[in-house]
Amino acid sequence: MDHRRSGPPTLHCWKHALCGCLLIIGLYGVVTARPAEAESLPWERLTTGMQVALWNPIDTCPQVPALLMLQVDPERFRFSIHQYRDEGLRAPISIHDWQQRTDAYVMFNAGLFREDYSYLGVLLKEGRSLGGKKHHSWQGLFAAEPVDGSLRKARVFDLAFEAFTEDPPLYREAAQSLMLFDRTGKLRVRDSGKRAFQTVVAEDGQGAILVIKTVDIVSLHHLADCLHRQLPSLRQAMAMDGGASSDVIASQDLLHAAQETAAQAGWRALLAGNTGVHIPLPTVIGISPRTPARTGALSESSQAPRKP
Repeated sequence: MDHRRSGPPTLHCWKHALCGCLLIIGLYGVVTARPAEAESLPWERLTTGMQVALWNPIDTCPQVPALLMLQVDPERFRFSIHQYRDEGLRAPISIHDWQQRTDAYVMFNAGLFREDYSYLGVLLKEGRSLGGKKHHSWQGLFAAEPVDGSLRKARVFDLAFEAFTEDPPLYREAAQSLMLFDRTGKLRVRDSGKRAFQTVVAEDGQGAILVIKTVDIVSLHHLADCLHRQLPSLRQAMAMDGGASSDVIASQDLLHAAQETAAQAGWRALLAGNTGVHIPLPTVIGISPRTPARTGALSESSQAPRKP
């Protein structure tokens, strides 16, 4: 028999039971609090219907870098596909040149393309096919500007569960690419170990479209897992082209409209395109207001941002 125990058996058991309960309560609090904390993203208003955040999920997703995030209300902004051959250009141009050419508020890269710059997957512009044929392995499709006005203005289609007709098209603008995670919570990318800069398009439960760009390289699997776990408001998401093609910029007018503070330096430099290398892109997606901006409209007083 061991006589080294300092207290009676009953007291000893109670101590262990109490410690165990406190540990369980503490762990439960940490685990359940994480998604709620992540949902409190540092959104800042760019203009009515558009917000920006630079979110660093390192505490809960140590393998995922900071994320530049744009939240867009499709009721206020339209999305348009731009492809260099369709625009009469001889060669792809940089995202800065695309923005100046189209005067879009925001411009981001579309999906993957071949060595001859032809698009891999469905690509529609104003209801016209721009040559891309349906890719049977890739199940993500970003679509905007519906033919039927009762449909949502922009959304992510999961072709594994939903049909998308091209003739006649349900939506005038569309770009196919990879699904990242779906509405059931399933991650749709395997853990290949490959890391690169990534561009993601997601939709949330309120119908907003989120454009997300990683500040550094990351695997699609780790990114998908982090977004799904930490941002439960995201309904589903797809990945656009990555690597050197991953790019997002905003117009100078839009950036000047938001009141500048020292805390904004990070996302301002990223949206201005002042960091990294910008290669020519054959296909991009532009975001523009549905109605022309009134004089001074961009600098109207801020309103309470909508949570994702």
